[in-house]
Amino acid sequence: MEKVASLRTISRGIADTHYPWSSNVDDNRLRGNLMTGSSPLVSIVTPVYNCEQYLPECIESVLAQTYQNWDYTIIDNCSTDGSLAIAHRYAEQDNRIRICKNSKHLRAIANHNVAFRQISPESKYSKMVFADDWLFPQCLEEMVVLAERDSSIGIVSAYGLQGDKVMWAGLPYPSRLVSGHEVCRQFLLEDTYVFGTATSLLFRSDLIRGRDPFYDESNLHADAEACVALSKNCHFAFAHQILTYKRVRSESLGMLSDDINTLIAGNLHILIVHGADFLTPEEFEICKRRQTLEYYNFLAVSLLQGRRDAKFWNYHKQKLKEDGVGFSRIRLALATLKRLGRAALNPHETLEKVNKHKNRASLARPE
Repeated sequence: MEKVASLRTISRGIADTHYPWSSNVDDNRLRGNLMTGSSPLVSIVTPVYNCEQYLPECIESVLAQTYQNWDYTIIDNCSTDGSLAIAHRYAEQDNRIRICKNSKHLRAIANHNVAFRQISPESKYSKMVFADDWLFPQCLEEMVVLAERDSSIGIVSAYGLQGDKVMWAGLPYPSRLVSGHEVCRQFLLEDTYVFGTATSLLFRSDLIRGRDPFYDESNLHADAEACVALSKNCHFAFAHQILTYKRVRSESLGMLSDDINTLIAGNLHILIVHGADFLTPEEFEICKRRQTLEYYNFLAVSLLQGRRDAKFWNYHKQKLKEDGVGFSRIRLALATLKRLGRAALNPHETLEKVNKHKNRASLARPE
């Protein structure tokens, strides 16, 4: 409790660094210029693998955008269903759509890197839309209006609808332009995450061209890490509107990630690799201790839940080793004893955690 309290004391010193804009009047003028005059090209990419059930809705959402200066590349990752045929059907109807087909099946993050390599050299902005997600009609318009506000903006995000839940809140309204440095400080210190997913982001294209590969293919949460890395040298803009839809489905990579809890490993990795660029040495050590304690508490709960499969334990042992924290059986034993003590005092809490894990395990299966 003392460590958490001291962390909160430090985080109170974070300044509200949003930049006040004259907002509506300037926005309307800029919007009018973009919609009637020359507007920057947006390259949209969709990596797809066996998504015939949802791909038409995804493509239709791009076609329905109020902002129409875009090109669209669909990258088929050797689908065995009708996804490729669906993509070709739309490409025949609109010459802004083109199709790429991988010569061999790639892992998800590797395929995302292939997708970003397809962006047009003339594009000013780029956006990924996953094949099972879709965009609300004003998504591109609202994001480009924000991005055009200041040349220092490298990333634009917004609220998203995930199933029936509004996601990625946390920034005070309006705070539409925020220092990338401060966004990452709030993420590391307060766990305020506003980057969303790849579908919810618009990037300045030159930032994508400057990183190849754009995503770290060893990290399932490479989208978050890429945002943190880019934020060292650019600002962040946030539209306080729901502009994207993320589908929740049992066979998605996200559900598999939930089951193994790859997020806890991903967040620790981001802290170890990038934390020193945003935090003071004292803040970094506090965050490292906190995240390590949370990691071992999670492993202790998993042990008590009966997680014995080698894949689960090998994954987390490897990630702890890669980040220089290391896996300690003694620390796991101490965390397990502490968890048992909490279970004795509050059995209802432990039962809830067990049931939550069982529900996830029954739903998740690999892509």
